[in-house]
Amino acid sequence: MSSIAPVENTVAVPAPPASPEARQQDGAAAPGPRPRDASLDNARFLLLVLVVAGHTWSASRTVQDSTAVRAAYAWVYLFHMPAFVLVSGYLSRGFAARRDQTARLVGGVLVPYVVFTCLYCLFRSEVLGQRHVSLDLLRPWYASWFLVALFLWRLGTPLWRSVRYPFAVAVLVALLSGTTDNGDILSFGRVLQFLPFFVLGLQLRPEHLARLRTRRVRAASAAVLAALAAGAYALVPHVRTLDWLNRDRGYGQLHTTLPHYLAVSAALLACTLAACAAFLSLVPARTAWFTALGTRTMYAYLLHPMLVKLAQYRGWYDGLHGPLGELALTAAAVLTATVLMTAPVRRVLRPLVEPRLRWLLRP
Repeated sequence: MSSIAPVENTVAVPAPPASPEARQQDGAAAPGPRPRDASLDNARFLLLVLVVAGHTWSASRTVQDSTAVRAAYAWVYLFHMPAFVLVSGYLSRGFAARRDQTARLVGGVLVPYVVFTCLYCLFRSEVLGQRHVSLDLLRPWYASWFLVALFLWRLGTPLWRSVRYPFAVAVLVALLSGTTDNGDILSFGRVLQFLPFFVLGLQLRPEHLARLRTRRVRAASAAVLAALAAGAYALVPHVRTLDWLNRDRGYGQLHTTLPHYLAVSAALLACTLAACAAFLSLVPARTAWFTALGTRTMYAYLLHPMLVKLAQYRGWYDGLHGPLGELALTAAAVLTATVLMTAPVRRVLRPLVEPRLRWLLRP
């Protein structure tokens, strides 16, 4: 699912040949080798691994059967997509809706969404045997909502530059969106409720990230994430639903009152911001063995839903209960995510994930 100046404690590495995904995320004008912030690629890799793990826990129903997995699920969902959205916003700072940038946005986000929506439709009807499956581009299936959201958020980037207090306005929009049922058209509920994290990413600068990487902040960050994990473990046995963490529903759908919804949403926002900052603080800043994998997150993001749902349909998750089964399930999710971000997968599936559209789009 980036070109920035080197910052303190960060190793700038040469960018690989610019792919449509990488080019549309840095918002730069001209193609070619560019310095990259390794920590951002590291963050994207780790966050995508958490995405696959969360979906695997949910599909295997271990979330319902195990307090430990339910707590891990709540902890992961508190920050993994918000942090991914925040990083996407940070990498969208240079987007000014120029023709070349818009062409890369269409080719790198919108076209893959259309292609995979068609593939998902075939997969659900022919492999999963779901009846009455219809092709509906307005209703993203499973994880594909993020591509719709990213497309809309990035198109709105020039607008947020003209707003005096963009993050505060985005928070207000997100809170107000929960006062009504937004329906499932274009996953608009998620588009609005995750919006503050994208807008916050637009406001960040390299020096802000550099401040997160000091030794003192990292020590505090480890404590914050540990405290949130402990809090999740203590709270989940007493929580009726974790649907709040999906950030796609109004207060009526969550069966609560408006004041309670606003109070819980504000508390979740504060905890999520703390968790995102702590996570980004602890991400390795130097090049690691998985740094290059973080440039191919779109592959894992688009491909893993079919593997997760196939495993669920075939019953491959059955019997994976108890601590050993849950650890094996998590390890399998981590391995799956990693493999899907490797170079061979990219070479084979690049025409689908990163289609070359010079015949259609002007550079």
